[in-house]
Amino acid sequence: MGECCGCSKGVDVAALEARQKRVLKAVLAINVASFALMALAAWHGGSSSLLSGSLDSLGDALTYAISLAVVGASTRAKARVALLKGVLIMAAALCVAVQIGWRLAHPGTPLFETMGIAALLNLGANLVCLWLLTPYRSGDVNLASAWECSRNDIFEGCAVLLAAVAVWIFGAGWPDLLIASALLVLFLRSALRVLRMAWRELKAAPRAAASA
Repeated sequence: MGECCGCSKGVDVAALEARQKRVLKAVLAINVASFALMALAAWHGGSSSLLSGSLDSLGDALTYAISLAVVGASTRAKARVALLKGVLIMAAALCVAVQIGWRLAHPGTPLFETMGIAALLNLGANLVCLWLLTPYRSGDVNLASAWECSRNDIFEGCAVLLAAVAVWIFGAGWPDLLIASALLVLFLRSALRVLRMAWRELKAAPRAAASA
């Protein structure tokens, strides 16, 4: 009887890991496509907020690729990967800060049409990713941190769409820079949250292993 229970538990874990891998592969592909779309739109439209969105999608794609690699790994390994995710989010924030500084030195008005179309497509892609990851938001640190990234993408998508509308209304570039600055703050807060979560898991992992 005990052997059957153990076998059933093993099958359940294997099935869960297979589902996690399928979800991560899907959101990885979506974010790679979103990065390409947003990067091209940022270059064509001259938008700092679109560039921040593209860097966010690139960081998310790397995050999901790393998450995929450690599905089924130990809690300690997942916590270390979560630390890396936090560092990647922080790096994206620094890139956005550099871009904002460059735009302040070289002011201009981005193309709101390009911003709006790219923002709508990106927001739709982000909603799909969040929907796919939501069942795992309270799971282990690996999937929870991936969900955290996806939730930020929804805020980012709405913010860029708002920036496009504001650029159209005011006919100026400052709304784009304002939204990019707000996204910078969001990225920094998210990076700190993920780093704290990962650090807690990393410290708890040896105690969990010792008590097992």
